[in-house]
Formats: sequence, structure tokens, C-alpha cells
Amino acid sequence: MTNSKIRVAILGFGLSGRYLQAPFFVTNPSFELATVLSTRQKEAVHFPNVQFTTDLNAILEDPTIQLVSICTPNPTHFDLAQKCLQAGKHVLIEKPITSTPEEIDQLVEWAQQQDLHIFAFQNRRFDSDFRTVEALLQQGMLGEVFKVEICYDRFRPEPNTKPWKEQQSPSTGLLYDLGPHGVDQALALFGPPEAYTGHKYRQRPGSEVDDAFDVLLDYTEVLVHLSAGLMAREPRPRFAVHGTRGTYYKYGQDVQEEQLKSGILPGAPGFGIEPKEQSGYIVTEENGQTTRTRLESVPGDWNILFDNIAEVLHRAAEPIISLEDVWTQIKILERI
Repeated sequence: MTNSKIRVAILGFGLSGRYLQAPFFVTNPSFELATVLSTRQKEAVHFPNVQFTTDLNAILEDPTIQLVSICTPNPTHFDLAQKCLQAGKHVLIEKPITSTPEEIDQLVEWAQQQDLHIFAFQNRRFDSDFRTVEALLQQGMLGEVFKVEICYDRFRPEPNTKPWKEQQSPSTGLLYDLGPHGVDQALALFGPPEAYTGHKYRQRPGSEVDDAFDVLLDYTEVLVHLSAGLMAREPRPRFAVHGTRGTYYKYGQDVQEEQLKSGILPGAPGFGIEPKEQSGYIVTEENGQTTRTRLESVPGDWNILFDNIAEVLHRAAEPIISLEDVWTQIKILERI
């Protein structure tokens, strides 16, 4: 592929398509957002240079569309990715990429037959808090790390406004909704675990899908505990990293999603930079004295993922989110 702009179509224009991806495709100079498949025609006023359609075939048959981003409900990812690959399009797939590792194998086979690429939208690998944890571990600030806790707590007792999220299928429920983020972050830090176990369960009265989970990834020297739930009135730390020299605690969520929803575009002053009062802190003890030191967070930057996609398509770079990691992630979620 030449260095010309990569023409993109987005399938689905809910939270992910509208706010988490479209702003990057519009502002990143490597891309041109050409078409959106959606019934939300009212959104077209915010994207005057983008064509809105309800006809998937119009996208599949458009020879100028090079990359299709699939932001539709989880159970549709595999079938839509198959159609796009067979139409000669590269694909970016919102998490979870598929329901099973066997489906990933099939998609890879179709992609290889046409020299196409499959990308996974694992944006939380580029959150401010996670990038800070990466830096902590790389710099050895906590000594030998022996436990990492990654937590997604919410208080959302009412059913989700998206009906498909409350309907049982192989890829719905909280384990497949938030589990991909935590497992991907663990894989980025430590690679495939030596062993793993977990449990998904229901907390909300009448829920038809799992709305909480606990997953333990055993790396022999390090234990990673992933957990999430929808009934936590007081959230636990988003990250807790325990090492021989101290513990790092971090509360709160990365700011990029809320900034995008409020209309702040990538690249704007302050984008991805959280308030200093939201920074985590390192707790150490020396001579019986406990010290808490604020640690300024590394800025969040989801644009790293989009830049990498362009580098892969333009200059044959390696994908920053490997399909091997995604395959392992889905295998872990499927077994649990």
C-alpha cells in the first residue's frame, strides 16, 4: 500500500464507532473516514465529509475502501469480518475479536489467502494508568513485583440500554465485555500465563448474563488478579501493583473516553492527560515510617494504536497488538 491516506469504513456507530474510533480516523493524517454503516443518520451532521449508509454491500463493493472497522455487537464480529476479508478489506475488530480461538484461526486463514491484515481494537493497552504501570515495571521502582490487581468496578444495577448486552450468547456478558482489556494488559506485561483459573457470576437480580468475574493468571513468580463487577458502590483501586519495595495504587479511569464524548478531539491541548489529583501513589516503608508519594501518570494515547495500523499497512511494520496475544486472550476467556 502506498503512503496515500487509508480510506476507512466503520460498521456501527455506537460508543466505540462514534466516540472511541471516528475522532482518530478524522484527525490522524494517515486516514480518511469515508463511510459509516449506521441507522443513526442524525450523526451525519457532525461528519459532513463522511457518507452514511445502511447498505453493507455498498461498502463491501466500494474498491476505494481499504480498511473496515467493525464496531457492531459482539456476536456479529466473526460473520462481518469474514464478509469484509472476502471482499478484500483489511479489518479492525472491536474487542472481543471473536467468541472462540477457532474463529480467529479461520479469519487468519482467510486474511492470509488475500494478503490482508486483521487488527484488534485493544485501546486500553494505551490508557494512562496502564502506561504508568508499564513504566513502573520497566524502571524497577517497586523492586520484584509479585502481585498485580487489575479491576473494573462499576455501579450499574439497571439493565444495559443496549438489549444485546443482556442476551446470552457465546460472546456477551461482562467477562467478554471487560475481560479482554484485563487479559490483554496482563499479556502485554508478562506474556502468556503458566496457568489460569477464574469464575464468572451474576450479581444483579434477574440478570441473564454474567455481570461479574474474577480471573487469576499465574506466572509462577507473579500473580495477576483480574476482576470486574456492576454492583460496586465504592470502587476498588483500578490498579494495585505489589512489589518488594512498595505498592502502587491507582484509582479512577483513563480520561480519553470522557474527553472524546465531550467533544475534545485527539491532539487537542490536554488530551489524554489526567488531573494531577487523579494520579496514583507509591506506598513504601522505611525504618517503620510509611511514605505515600504521588506519581504523575504517563499520558494516555490511543493514537499509538492507529499510528501502528498505518505503519503496518504503509510500511509492513509489526502489529503492536499481536494476533497471538489475541488468540491467547480469547482462549482464556472461552475456558473460563
